Amino acid sequence: MNEAMVTARRVSAGPDYDGTSAFPDQTEPETAGSKWLRVSVTLALVLGPFLGLVAAAVLAWGHGLSAVDLTLAFVLYVATGLGVTLGFHRGATHGSFRSKRPLMLGLVLAGSMAFQGGLVDWVTTHRKHHAFTDRPGDPHSPYRYGAGLWAQSRGLVDAHMGWFLRHEPISSQKYAPDVAADPMMRRVGTWFPALCVASLLIPFLAGWALTGEIRGAWTALIWAGLARVALLQHVTWSVNSLCHMIGDRPYQTRKYDRATNFWPLALLSFGESWHNGHHSDPSCARHGRGRFEVDVSASVIRVFERLGWVSSVRWPKELARPGVSGP
Repeated sequence: MNEAMVTARRVSAGPDYDGTSAFPDQTEPETAGSKWLRVSVTLALVLGPFLGLVAAAVLAWGHGLSAVDLTLAFVLYVATGLGVTLGFHRGATHGSFRSKRPLMLGLVLAGSMAFQGGLVDWVTTHRKHHAFTDRPGDPHSPYRYGAGLWAQSRGLVDAHMGWFLRHEPISSQKYAPDVAADPMMRRVGTWFPALCVASLLIPFLAGWALTGEIRGAWTALIWAGLARVALLQHVTWSVNSLCHMIGDRPYQTRKYDRATNFWPLALLSFGESWHNGHHSDPSCARHGRGRFEVDVSASVIRVFERLGWVSSVRWPKELARPGVSGP
């Protein structure tokens, strides 16, 4: 674990917190023009895919779903989803393994195509989340407005996606100086808008090539482009929201950290919803620690390790076997 990650975990949680009070407002003022641009871009990245999901549902009514659309959607969901879980999260953010540069480049490029923000910003926000989990300073906690029923209901929506609309700048130099200083990582971060376009252009062109019809291109864009992005977005955001309110907490975490294991999302999130396991040991490469806790991302890391593409993998000690580095 590098120094930046250690600092992010040890940083003080600020003023005393009793576990039930609302967090103090930490938003910062901004000009009207800056706010309009920020909110417009954010809504486009969030509502665009969602509208595509609605269009997909309408399109499927009475017409079904073609094998081409389904296959493209599945392949791109897996590719971009693992890009987020392995590239952005377990790799760049937590240093759960050391990767060959070409592999890491491929992973973070794929993760950038998930419409979840630029790489440096994503890592910065997530590290701050771990530094202040479910207490003042956490960028997205369901307990932001307090611990009452109405407060948690409001907080659940905020943790899921409402926090995107707040202006609470987070310093990458404080929480992710290692990533911000890496030329490759920084460059990938600046490519985020172009990679979002590519994320939609690829299924459009693939659908056209595989069906030979422009209709095939448009249906692929809707299903394997917009609908696929929307599904992955909401699965990822559910880890921020649902996985801090619903589920089990079999492992010890820091005080007030309410991260849970929520099994219904395990496959769709590639193991990220074993969130309590993750928060009990953030730099561990495997989040699903129990016998039946399927963790697809960890299984892929194990394959990469055996191929020699990754090394120094941080496996759970209780799952390691003599002579075997992986579970």
